[in-house]
Order: sequence, then structure tokens, then C-alpha cells
Amino acid sequence: MSGKQSDDVESFIAQWSAAPISERAHYQTFIIQLCRLIGVAAPDDERVGDLDYCFERPIRFRHEDGSGQPGYIDCSKRGCFVLEAKQSRKRRTGGPLDPEAQLSLFTRLKPRASVGAAASDGFMRVAKRQAENYAKALDEWPPFLVLVDVGRSIELWSDFARQGKIYAPFPDRASYRISLDHLRDPEVRERLRRVWTDPMSLDPAAKAIEVTTAISARLAWTVRSINDRRQVGMDRV
Repeated sequence: MSGKQSDDVESFIAQWSAAPISERAHYQTFIIQLCRLIGVAAPDDERVGDLDYCFERPIRFRHEDGSGQPGYIDCSKRGCFVLEAKQSRKRRTGGPLDPEAQLSLFTRLKPRASVGAAASDGFMRVAKRQAENYAKALDEWPPFLVLVDVGRSIELWSDFARQGKIYAPFPDRASYRISLDHLRDPEVRERLRRVWTDPMSLDPAAKAIEVTTAISARLAWTVRSINDRRQVGMDRV
């Protein structure tokens, strides 16, 4: 990692680790700076379509009785991801998606109570369910859900089949949650970059096919080489 890149990472970590709650509510600033850090265009930089890549994407939930309800996705990119931020305005204290209020329904905690790591996990589960609902409202299932706890972590959930049946921790249960400190690792930043730019390249099945194809090509070359040498030997006889 170059000196400038290292400075950028350290500056990002320092800024957001110490950010007050009021600043964490500005999740768009966090996302824009994260995009700069991983080397991709931010929604404000790239207009590939009015709704293809943007903050606050409007959608409409369709109900079985034919009625609808409007909603807004914190950030989305067509063919790549739906992103939900725990600290977005939809989840501010007292709002309809206030995570502490929602979590209290099944933890018996009072809203605005002091909560720890277990409760924070509960907040993120609420955010994941919301992200799944938003993904369902789109005309195609994205391969990734990206959950952002501003100033703390980024979670990746994948469904490469793009059928919406199950979004699993990516790349696995041990590594799906990326803390700010993890951003020092260039492999982690590259993983995020590909979520933004080429998410299907992260599909383990695609990688297995690539490896199998490479092995088959190598075996074919070996067989041809053996046959060529055999033929040379027979010609000499």
C-alpha cells in the first residue's frame, strides 16, 4: 500500500471511529468517502441512469390486495447491491424504523435504553430484513445486500442465484462483517470494490468453473504435447 493510500485509510478510520452520533446520521457522507477509499465512483459522481445508482432510490411496495406503499432505499446500484444504513434518517431516534424501538419488541428493552453488542447485532438484523424487503420491491434481485453501521462496520450478504431465497454471509460467517480496522487490508478493499463494480466475479461457483476450465486446458495441452512427442518418435523410426 502506497504512502498516500495508507494515509487515506488511516484518516478515514480516525474520522469515522470518533464521529459523534449526529455525524453518523449523515450516512451519505460515509458512503461517498468509502467509495473514494476503494476507488469507485460514488453515486454523486456517476449517473448511469436516473435510478440505476443513487441515494434514496424511490420504490413502491406492492401488496396482495393491489395497494402500494412508497419507500426509499438508502443507496442502490442496479445489478450490484441494495445498501441499508443503520444510522440513516429512517432509523433516527423515534422514527418509524428506530432500531431501538423495534428491537425492544423482542428483547423487552425500553426504547433509548443503553444497549451492547448483542443489541447492536439485533439492530443490524432489523436493517437486513428491511434491505431484503427493498430488494424484493425492485425489478431484479441484486447479488448483494450491504449493511452499514456508520462508524463501526460494513456487512456483506450475497445471493448469487439472484432469486431472493437466501442472502448468506459473504464470504463466510467469520468474515462477512468488515470493521473499520479491516479496511487496512488491501484484499478487503478489493472485495468491496468488486461488490461495487463486478459483483458476480465474487461468485465462488464462477471461480470453481474458472479453475476447472484452466485445469482442463492444461491437461489438454499436456495430452497434445505427449502425442506430438510420440508422433515425432514414431517418425524417426
